[in-house]
Amino acid sequence: MEIQHVIHHHPLSFIEERSTITDCQGCWRNLSGPAYGCERCGYFIHKSCLDEHKAEVQSFFHPCPLTISTADTCAHCFVCFKYIISNFFYRCKLSCRFEMHVECALKPMVEYSDEESTIQHFTHLHPLKLVDSNQKDEVICSICEEPCSSSSSSTYGCMECKFFLHKSCMKSFPRQLINHRIHPCTLIFISYPYRENACDCCGERIVSRMKYSCGACDLNLHVKCALFPTIDSEVAKEIQHFSHPHTLALVQNDEEYGSEPRCVACAQICLASAPTFRFSRSCDHFFLHKSCYVKLPYNSVNFKHPFHPKHLLTITSLPYNDHIRTCDACFRGIDSTFLAYSCRESECKFNLHLDCYNQRSSITFRGHQHLLTLLEKTPDVTCHLCGVNCRNFVLRCVPCDINIHLQCLPSAPKIIKHKSHLHPLILTKSPFEYELNSYEEEDEFYCDVCEQKRNQRELIYYCAECKFITEVKCVLAEVLSLISKDESFEREILKDNITKMEIRKWHVENLQQKYIKLHERREELEAKMKELKGELDDVTKEIETTKDLLGIITPSG
Repeated sequence: MEIQHVIHHHPLSFIEERSTITDCQGCWRNLSGPAYGCERCGYFIHKSCLDEHKAEVQSFFHPCPLTISTADTCAHCFVCFKYIISNFFYRCKLSCRFEMHVECALKPMVEYSDEESTIQHFTHLHPLKLVDSNQKDEVICSICEEPCSSSSSSTYGCMECKFFLHKSCMKSFPRQLINHRIHPCTLIFISYPYRENACDCCGERIVSRMKYSCGACDLNLHVKCALFPTIDSEVAKEIQHFSHPHTLALVQNDEEYGSEPRCVACAQICLASAPTFRFSRSCDHFFLHKSCYVKLPYNSVNFKHPFHPKHLLTITSLPYNDHIRTCDACFRGIDSTFLAYSCRESECKFNLHLDCYNQRSSITFRGHQHLLTLLEKTPDVTCHLCGVNCRNFVLRCVPCDINIHLQCLPSAPKIIKHKSHLHPLILTKSPFEYELNSYEEEDEFYCDVCEQKRNQRELIYYCAECKFITEVKCVLAEVLSLISKDESFEREILKDNITKMEIRKWHVENLQQKYIKLHERREELEAKMKELKGELDDVTKEIETTKDLLGIITPSG
């Protein structure tokens, strides 16, 4: 005969009497008499031990069903916070990772009368008694984390555990949160014996031993973060957001704006027409548009991004000091008053603008493991193929720190048609030798489309018949639409493929020249290191000699 029981994942066979010496997984005594077992796993348990405990119970302290289990690891009870040293305990049937003593799980709820001034609440094991008004000044409500004296509501507490709750907080406190803005799954309230978890909303450690949790997604929230009014509430005048440690209040009048404050998320000026939250008592620079609040992610930690695959990122305000931090994607500076993505590893200095985080890699570079990201503007960086500075529309591999002009990409179209000119335009370096040989800063060369200055050493699109020149940024849409697409149009016009071969030859020459210079520089550095190593060896030898002399002339003891 076999039975299926929640205590073990395989069917258990009935055993009248076992001949070999085996211990019961329930009481740890020798297996004797009727028992159940799984030969495959070596799991055996007395029938009497199994019959002694209900397979499934419902506890006052947890909303989900609890199933019986035998202890396989040392754990704490999530209700009384003490070690579970008995062989049996109950754990959540679903995904809450909630565990408790058998006696705690079966502890009945006690109904107290109003005259007794005592309440049994699911947040705490012991009954909570009415706290005298003279003691309220010294205690904090564990739900709202505000002093109990700050509310007119009566306070109940457990003096033994130093646990206190406003009566108003107890009455409005839900066991679970459904359809919460922060997380799509149901969030379950859990009293929690450990303190190593960080809140996935504000990033701070959860020290109150109470949280809302989604076990399936491993998401944990401070009670205060989970219950604070959200932006979705039309009546919410205050919000709590991970981007700031204080409560943020809705700006009520124009005078609160001061002199053109900027939103910490989008960096745009906060105007009276756009609802804005701020912390009014200090932190004068902290303003957050209501619309930006909605667009920001719900939490501040554990972001993965292809720009920085080794570590996780967190959203934070970078510390203010004399060192100006730069975004590792676009190389622009990051104002310390604005929010940014930053690497959580203390030794890693990777930072990312909020808007650069939304950039996505989408362009292939044959032979390279990562996709390239097209950035519109960057401070001066050098193209790794042509050696010329990149200022506009650079293709960048952030993890490898590789930068390539869009037009230098091997798959960039060599021929395009554009509305700005009658004839096809050919990708080439400048056809004018005086441009390529000019190193005078006052010399100016212009694009015939936008009529603005251009870098004469960048590849251009050119019509030889009309001497017409355009920068890539002025024909960007046409270039992007043709990258990596069918090249039949190019082959039709450039049958000898001369231009394509010339560009490739030019890139090869540039890379070879760069390789030679880097090799020479490495030899210089190696020679200098060798010289320094010899000097270091001499100093080390001198230290040992001096140490020996000190030992000779200094009396011991």
